[in-house]
Amino acid sequence: MSFFSFGQSAEIDIVLNDAETRKKVEHKTEDGKKDKYFLFFDGETVSGKVNVTLKNPGKRMEHQGIKIEFIGQIELYYDRGNHHEFVSLVKDLARPGEMSQSQTFDFEFTHVEKPYESYTGQNVKLRYFLRATISRRLNDVSKEMDIVVHTLSTYPELNSSIKMEVGIEDCLHIEFEYNKSKYHLKDVIVGKIYFLLVRIKIKHMEIDIIKRETTGTGPNVYHENDTIAKYEIMDGAPVRGESIPIRLFLAGYEMTPTMRDINKKFSVRYYLNLVLIDEEERRYFKQQEITLWRKGDIVRKSMSHHAAIASQRFEGSASAEKALAQAKEDSN
Repeated sequence: MSFFSFGQSAEIDIVLNDAETRKKVEHKTEDGKKDKYFLFFDGETVSGKVNVTLKNPGKRMEHQGIKIEFIGQIELYYDRGNHHEFVSLVKDLARPGEMSQSQTFDFEFTHVEKPYESYTGQNVKLRYFLRATISRRLNDVSKEMDIVVHTLSTYPELNSSIKMEVGIEDCLHIEFEYNKSKYHLKDVIVGKIYFLLVRIKIKHMEIDIIKRETTGTGPNVYHENDTIAKYEIMDGAPVRGESIPIRLFLAGYEMTPTMRDINKKFSVRYYLNLVLIDEEERRYFKQQEITLWRKGDIVRKSMSHHAAIASQRFEGSASAEKALAQAKEDSN
């Protein structure tokens, strides 16, 4: 990013202090492509340097101040230009004045609250970024640097199984059972399907994982359903008394944790959808919501003690002290 004023121009660059050691993860961009970004967690400090490089050393550059911001914002695609900021921190790096040579400015945002997971969806985007700005009389110049935030949690051991029935009177009676209702993103869905009564000719049965993104409020609510996975249970006619095991590995699919009413702007929920198709191509459905979460029982070595405690915010069993001890142990 550069600008020109009376023959002088400058470039802005943002460099994180731990750029060489901090992990990078892939994250989907708005155009559907994937890029790698630095990974952060709730409570971690964000620090680094802003380099302002003058293209023509010796020539002065006037400015009305230099600052850096840490921003978390939600953008609804149907309401572009109207960004909803839920985190907004500012550090002034330089007062109004002149620059006659290139300079480097240090910055630090300590133990930054990052309450939500980064997300790029069909109708909404939640992003975190740093923005360095040189204020000018006519045109400000800024450089942005996106980061990715993952939310960590560990659910309590109480994780009830799902038992449901699908029935058409005097024609079909099926029971299906899943081993639990909450799954981490690398988990395995284990279950069984029991055929108690079969008087219609079923030729195909599958389980789909459906992702449902809901955006907006009131009259401006939009729902987007996306089939993440299809798992064929059987191809052919079942008989009464038969049971079919299910084992569906989640690690191979691109999913996020369940997000409920994020900043009163959007939700992302996941459903197991049981689909039966008979020989006349009639389709029968039964849907059940499941909760997905990102496993946080292994604390990253580079995570600060404060962030280790923050990562346990939603834990039902482990305490903050345990997280702190784990962080110390990993750092040794």
